[in-house]
Amino acid sequence: MIYDVAVAGTGLAGLSFACSLRQSSVALLARGLHVPRPRGEPFDSRVYAISPGNAAHLERIGAWQRIPGHCRTAVYGMRVHGDDARATIRFDAYDAGVAAIAWIVEDDRLQEALWDGIRACPEIEVLAPVQWEGLAADERSATLGLGDGAMVEARLVVGADGANSPVRAGAGISAREQAYGHTALVANLACERPHRNLASQWFLGGQVLAFLPLPGNVVSMVWSMPDQEAARLLGMGQGELAEEIARSAQRSLGQMQVLGAAHGFPLRRLRAERMVSRRVALLGDAAHVIHPLAGQGMNLGLQDARSLAAIVSGREPGRDAGDPALLRRFQRSRAEDTVLMDWTVHGLFKLFAHGNAFARAARNAGLGLTDRLPLVKTLLMRQAMN
Repeated sequence: MIYDVAVAGTGLAGLSFACSLRQSSVALLARGLHVPRPRGEPFDSRVYAISPGNAAHLERIGAWQRIPGHCRTAVYGMRVHGDDARATIRFDAYDAGVAAIAWIVEDDRLQEALWDGIRACPEIEVLAPVQWEGLAADERSATLGLGDGAMVEARLVVGADGANSPVRAGAGISAREQAYGHTALVANLACERPHRNLASQWFLGGQVLAFLPLPGNVVSMVWSMPDQEAARLLGMGQGELAEEIARSAQRSLGQMQVLGAAHGFPLRRLRAERMVSRRVALLGDAAHVIHPLAGQGMNLGLQDARSLAAIVSGREPGRDAGDPALLRRFQRSRAEDTVLMDWTVHGLFKLFAHGNAFARAARNAGLGLTDRLPLVKTLLMRQAMN
């Protein structure tokens, strides 16, 4: 059997893409099936700030409705603080004319909602657990080799298989990588004071500390810092770590308590030279990995999935899912957004990594000036809400 589409990988980009296809036979290759977190356990350590544009798309494909309302936390505003207490920029949903600038959702809640959609779709065949390696493509189709010697053939193979993508390697698409020498420390924290559905971010002389609101008086923290400093904090007891976090956040939410374990993830930058090859397209981390300081990595992947699904599902009669013209459209549709976000986030990281007095003064002045320019703030928010 030749499928219309074979999707390798079951991260959020791959799952949302598969759920978005219409009138296409799909093989979904999974290394394993999603296992729901037992009820009553603490919040998932991985959470995402889902943009309004992506939330609307998830609603169109039926996934948003499957996430309980109390598990979707609206973000009504964001406060970004520089090194100087006077250097702050404020973003508010009211000023942008929207209900929320983002919604915070745990990874496993999104996974569960999308897997429910996969199971309800008869056009999708799940092949799991499987490993894939080796890719051959010609003018007619592409073939992925599986670890057990079997083969999967499709008009289009979609690599949604992460930063170390075997599909990208098999397609001969090179990627530029750069290790930041930083680790993202993530943890969930109970707070003494209410977060009021506000996200907060502090630039701390080369480090970036961010809080995202969760239900109740709980926040999800992402703290980017040099690897050695992250190792020091990960070696602390929970009480000592909570005090370090509260102090660095200027005690804006009072005393804090770490819920569950803290985790560290090495940070790197990756950009594939292109997102398509013959009969192949890349989504999400397989195509681009950015620093988490803007919270836009997952949104970029979901936007990839939206764009490719719309192009494949809306193809003209006579074109199959891997037609070169469709792949060129997809490449063009994503080139500007992905390159712009990559360079913007990388530039911000470089700017805020400098600790000298001139750099601190320049960035603090920039934050203050931007806060006084409503049009600029609105443009920044609109870009982030796609």
